[in-house]
Amino acid sequence: MPEKNIKLVIEYEGTNFSGWQSQDGPVTIQDEIQKAIFTVTGLKVNLTGAGRTDAGVHALGQAANIHIEHRLAPERYKDAINSYLPKDILIKSSTEVPLAFNSRKDAIFRRYRYLMSPEKSAIYRHQRWHQPQPIYFEKMQEAAKLILGEHDFTPFCVASSLKENNCCIIEFSRWYQYGPLIIYEIRGNRFLHNMVRSLVGAMVNLALVSQDKNSRNLTLDDFKNMLSSPEKVRAVFTAPPHGLYLVAVGYQKDKIE
Repeated sequence: MPEKNIKLVIEYEGTNFSGWQSQDGPVTIQDEIQKAIFTVTGLKVNLTGAGRTDAGVHALGQAANIHIEHRLAPERYKDAINSYLPKDILIKSSTEVPLAFNSRKDAIFRRYRYLMSPEKSAIYRHQRWHQPQPIYFEKMQEAAKLILGEHDFTPFCVASSLKENNCCIIEFSRWYQYGPLIIYEIRGNRFLHNMVRSLVGAMVNLALVSQDKNSRNLTLDDFKNMLSSPEKVRAVFTAPPHGLYLVAVGYQKDKIE
């Protein structure tokens, strides 16, 4: 059979998994999908994901691809794989793409969403951050605008994951209020490890109405200095993983056709 490159769009609820990437011991989303593909085809494949989401993080539109030699039609992989996946992972689409396509390297943007609410919930406790403290919404919005453009996001990355180049271009950064939900949306060409959660944690910290007397809260000037002088200070406030969603991954049309 000729080799095919199959692109998958995947939705998952990350609560019961130790993140996307395969690792020894804990169950991961990549492992579960690769096992399902083996059950369907009898072939071991390496599933390349566009983003390595952490434990507890969710996805509405994770992208991934596999190179495989099998007779199954590309559009049929979706239903075939779903038959052997747990209910908290769903293949939303499966399409054939050029052999050169790589879901991680060819991505031109990634879009994330963060959900939090002052309301406690039994049903949504794993899908949003319960943050009961009053906040100045306008301060978070002002901080979100500072993120736009190209910056070195070293202060907002796990130190062990820093790379030679830690600059990212952010095209969209904004907070919304919808009923009981407080929603942050961000879109950029790339993201560092823990970057979105660290940005959210810092913005919430600087916007708290009641400041903690036992610890120094950030100011908007502090936040601005982190972006302009990344070598001087690190962000130490990280929002919990269960409020974060990888919403979509974008590609140039000629890369997927």
